[in-house]
Amino acid sequence: MDLLKIITSTDRYNFHSHTQFCDGRDTVASIAAAAVASGFEHFGFSPHSPVPIQSPCNMSAESVGAFRAEVNAANEMAHGSTTKFYAGMEIDFLGKEWGPHTAYFTDLNLDYSIGSVHFIRNRRGEYVDIDGKFDSFRSKMADKFDNDIRYVVNEYYRASAEMLSLGGFDILGHMDKIGQNASYYSPGIEDEGWYIDLIEDYIAQVIASSKIVEINTKARVEHGRFFPGERYWKRLVEAGVPLMINSDAHYADKVDASRCEALSILSRLK
Repeated sequence: MDLLKIITSTDRYNFHSHTQFCDGRDTVASIAAAAVASGFEHFGFSPHSPVPIQSPCNMSAESVGAFRAEVNAANEMAHGSTTKFYAGMEIDFLGKEWGPHTAYFTDLNLDYSIGSVHFIRNRRGEYVDIDGKFDSFRSKMADKFDNDIRYVVNEYYRASAEMLSLGGFDILGHMDKIGQNASYYSPGIEDEGWYIDLIEDYIAQVIASSKIVEINTKARVEHGRFFPGERYWKRLVEAGVPLMINSDAHYADKVDASRCEALSILSRLK
């Protein structure tokens, strides 16, 4: 499929959503019905990928076949509408041994894939999910990272850069997601010189990668921010990076959440 052609020909698309197969709260069928009712022309399902570690948020390898069958059923349900559904996956990067570039995922022949970092290694070599709610993040900072927020941020961007270099995915997911929890933990951290240097270097790598970068709208209402933050959009636009607006919906009534606002802001930069 030609994602670039789709996102440059219509804004009625969304390629980031989660259902009962991972940490979503609604079924494929109910989210598909909401997508049709909202007038989407292209809608992708992207469950959190199987991972070789314990995680309540990720789908199991055994459920991949059932997931694809339900996406096929959604297309049958939508027959006669203008909506086309796609079976994608948000693939967790866990280093060279597990990520979008590894054979397990390339052999799945997905319609598309999102590359994302949700887990980082602490100094004891344990993979820790740093993407959840802030209360959980704060506990993990004490229990898993010795309250070293600079280590966590550096490791997040180090892993993100490694994922970019290894490739294997179509869309870069919520590229600065760590900024939300890091800012709650240490207010003003994104304005500190070392953080600015870190993300500016990463943005340079993103630009060089030629990947599609999503503008993720999930946290706009609750947390007042997009991923990546608006402060970085102009640089990405001026560099010619293709930007895709996704809602990262976990509920059927969120399939179009804050997308119009993001599209409006983005249009003023072009």
